[in-house]
Amino acid sequence: MALFTPTFSLKSLTSTTSQRRRFGHSNWSFTARATVAVDAPSSSASDRGGAAPKLLLEVKDLSAVIADSKQPILKGVNLTVHEGEVHTVMGKNGSGKSTFAKVLVGHPDYEITGGSITYKGQDLVQMEPEERATAGLFMSFQSPVAIPGVSNIDFLNMAYNARRRKLGLPELGPIEFYGYVAPKLELVNMKIDLLNRNVNEGFSGGERKRNEILQLAVLGADLAILDEIDSGLDVDALRDVAKAVNRILTPKNSILMITHYLRLLEFIKPTYIHIMENGRIVKTGDISLAETLEREGYKAIA
Repeated sequence: MALFTPTFSLKSLTSTTSQRRRFGHSNWSFTARATVAVDAPSSSASDRGGAAPKLLLEVKDLSAVIADSKQPILKGVNLTVHEGEVHTVMGKNGSGKSTFAKVLVGHPDYEITGGSITYKGQDLVQMEPEERATAGLFMSFQSPVAIPGVSNIDFLNMAYNARRRKLGLPELGPIEFYGYVAPKLELVNMKIDLLNRNVNEGFSGGERKRNEILQLAVLGADLAILDEIDSGLDVDALRDVAKAVNRILTPKNSILMITHYLRLLEFIKPTYIHIMENGRIVKTGDISLAETLEREGYKAIA
């Protein structure tokens, strides 16, 4: 489930938030199916040209532990992300990749013990998860949760309006919102009747991942953190998800992806590849670094 708006805090996302909202089933009814061919551009900030990109995220010597056990996980992470860049983090299981992502969005299971995180010139560490979300930070989880009793269309409409309120914009009513969300469905090649189903309830793995990218497309983000969006996807679903991500990427926003496999990077071209080991980023390079891993494994860069 994408962590983006304070209105929809869930225990699995931000257990420190006390407000919970429940929504009834939507009365909306859609029967059409919208599909569209989507190109998948392979572009980066340098490909698109223009002025030098602004600094979006700067992580310096970041350390973090598991909140309950105090077990160290991150041990001095350094990373810089500019607008329009695609950064990919790879590493063995247990190297700290997902923990790093969750620390960035303020997951309560982890406690920062050192270092700094600056996001758009602000101290991210001092911001609550909801503040980070409304500031344009988005996370797609590896295993999105289901929300019984909350339809996709209600969830998206209310989350989008929460974002608009933060930006000082007028809210959209159901009809206006449908006009906004329909092209986004086309973007991820989702059946329109999924809007009436409860969020991720009974969804296949591919449908859940598409639904995460739909949320990203609807809500927008300056920095999207995608945790293994390729896991469990067949080739067709992976292609659809990757095309949608490429269409969402602009010279003003950025993506931080976590993956184990080169195949995702064949669809979404990274600006940089980072290898994480034992809670640190130990090597940074281009796509050739991932190609080396694919051929020879991590022993090649030990």
